[in-house]
Amino acid sequence: MDYLPDQLLWEILDRIKKTADRNSVSLTCRRLHKVDSEQRKFIRVGCGLDPATESLASVCNRFPYLERVEIIYSGWMSKLGKQLDDQGLGVLSSNCSLLKDLTLSYCTFITDAGLSSLASCSKLSALKLNFAPRVTGCGILSLVMGCKKLAVLHLVRCLNISSVEWLEYLGKLETLEDLCIKNCRAIGEGDLIKLGPSWRKLKQLQFEVDANYRYMKFYDRLAIDRWQKQWIPCSSMLELSLVNCIISPGRGLACVLGKCSNLEKIHLDMCVGLRDADIVCLAHKSKNLRCISLRVPSDFSLPLLMNNPLRLTDESLKALAENCSQLDSVRLSFSDGEFPSLSSFTLDGILALIQMCPIRELALDHVYSVNDFGMEALRSAKHLEILELVGCQEVTDEGLQLVGQFLQLRVLRLSKCLGVTDDGLKPLVGACKLEMLVVEDCPQISERGVQGAAKSVNFRQDLSWMYS
Repeated sequence: MDYLPDQLLWEILDRIKKTADRNSVSLTCRRLHKVDSEQRKFIRVGCGLDPATESLASVCNRFPYLERVEIIYSGWMSKLGKQLDDQGLGVLSSNCSLLKDLTLSYCTFITDAGLSSLASCSKLSALKLNFAPRVTGCGILSLVMGCKKLAVLHLVRCLNISSVEWLEYLGKLETLEDLCIKNCRAIGEGDLIKLGPSWRKLKQLQFEVDANYRYMKFYDRLAIDRWQKQWIPCSSMLELSLVNCIISPGRGLACVLGKCSNLEKIHLDMCVGLRDADIVCLAHKSKNLRCISLRVPSDFSLPLLMNNPLRLTDESLKALAENCSQLDSVRLSFSDGEFPSLSSFTLDGILALIQMCPIRELALDHVYSVNDFGMEALRSAKHLEILELVGCQEVTDEGLQLVGQFLQLRVLRLSKCLGVTDDGLKPLVGACKLEMLVVEDCPQISERGVQGAAKSVNFRQDLSWMYS
């Protein structure tokens, strides 16, 4: 080992991907220990840090060239020792001068003071906080003022972070490319306007509102009214995900939907107020769209839906079919409370998609308009490789038996479908048509019935959902 050139040692260690294996190899001799210390760019630590600050200092001293650090305290209990605190973050910031990417998950002892110490990490370009209840907007502001290269910011369940100055400051930097805000109760849709010029460079946006918190505050229209109708440049946006958001006509997020000229993926889940006009505008602007997921709200106890029955219809699907020629992945979903007679999308709209777009993956969740006749119509989907049916109760064995005639189908997933039995899968048994079959929680399909229906079969039976 002593006679091997350094470059060869680096190549050997670089091919060892598992952390446990690298740790073992680095203990075999001093030279490998030294090379591993110089080469290691990433570590993931958590509950095993005890005492936390001293242990982290030791780790940083051994690996002086760390660029990516994840500190995760998932499953932590007090008997495991004290968590990493602000002092520990101070150690990290003073010892890791090359730090670019930091994840802090369930670090409940971290406060604004700890985040302020990270402001000295001038190379930091990505920060991800998951459940940091003691951190406020002041801590985020102090960090972004020091880390002027910040391109990725994820805030998940950070309940005390409000959006005062830090969003505005971040917007003026124009460095942000990936923003994720999920279940941060003090941040609403109206606050996103503070990003200002940064909208131009933003490539990914995930914004999710706490559903329970939103519905309790539904009568407070301030979150909507703060948006002003204005031009928002979103030409760099590639992926957009909105969950439990309020889409107000002509303002705010509705404006965003009509400005994403290069959008490739969009996920709209339980967005109250979403209209056909919004999807039509999106379809006309986003010619490069490849993937769309729509989950439609059906809680008619909400005042907005009671007074203004804004529903997505086939008009949306036909606009997508006519304008988005690269669309190859579609997921349509209704919440569990939806009644069959009230389904927005009909078979005509779905057929328009599969006939005019190269749909490779299609997922239908509680879409009651798809029945046995619909399954027969799906045979015209020339490119369909993956089909998922969830809670599609109108599909019976007669429709399922047609799957064997789908030209390109490789993967079939069935979940919570009451109308299909073992008989529906019989034509597939021994035919070697499917590469994968997944059957979950379908009460009339047995484990014996799926055997031999595909090269790979996954079966699970949990019927508790029928009685909850």
